[in-house]
Amino acid sequence: MLIHSTLDTPVGPFTVVVSKIGAVRAAGFTTDVPELMSLVHPALREPVQAGDPGEVGEAVRAYLAGDLTAIDAIPVEQHTAGEFMRHAWQVMRGIKPGAPVTYTGFAVLSGRPPAVRAAAAACARNPVALFTPCHRVLRTDGSLGGYRWGLDVKEWLLKFESGT
Repeated sequence: MLIHSTLDTPVGPFTVVVSKIGAVRAAGFTTDVPELMSLVHPALREPVQAGDPGEVGEAVRAYLAGDLTAIDAIPVEQHTAGEFMRHAWQVMRGIKPGAPVTYTGFAVLSGRPPAVRAAAAACARNPVALFTPCHRVLRTDGSLGGYRWGLDVKEWLLKFESGT
């Protein structure tokens, strides 16, 4: 059984879906749990009920209080059929707050410099927003690009993490 919980943030509700071992399977700036579950690979889907997210909730609250690394140690459970996507999500977790990279830079970090579109796809298909920080990846020209949860949320997160 998975647990879901919605926390208030300065940019609206943030919902996490957590496994029994405390790993995040889905997260996003929404209250729509079925929408979040649609992002999770079918092999990782289970029934979901409301509950206390434990350390995950504590880490999100600490992050929002200014400890920008509080979420880094929280495990995530992401699954995809593609090896590059799996690797790219791991690499994305290493992008530091306040130090966003471009899709081109992200492709380089992921070990496949020509794979800019694949790097962008890894961002677009990320089911665990914030914990796998796709908001820290920008267009090659430095503009925001897209964000599933809205450009206003992405802009707020980047400003918050940069201290501006």
